Amino acid sequence: MPHQYMVSLKKESPPEELEKAKKTATDNGGKIVKEFALVKGFVVQYDDEQVSTLQSSDHIHVEKDSEVSIQ
Repeated sequence: MPHQYMVSLKKESPPEELEKAKKTATDNGGKIVKEFALVKGFVVQYDDEQVSTLQSSDHIHVEKDSEVSIQ
């Protein structure tokens, strides 16, 4: 079952690494559902078993998308 993951470019990394991550995600069955300009990243629907392909990059930070609330 796919979950959503936030994928962002690490500060020191070149911008083309983000494009590589998008291609990797879609080539492996992921669906990009939102893109961000300020943070330089995107949200992807991805199977848990496949997310390691993105996590293996030294230029990309990946975390499971979750709901945040304020009391």
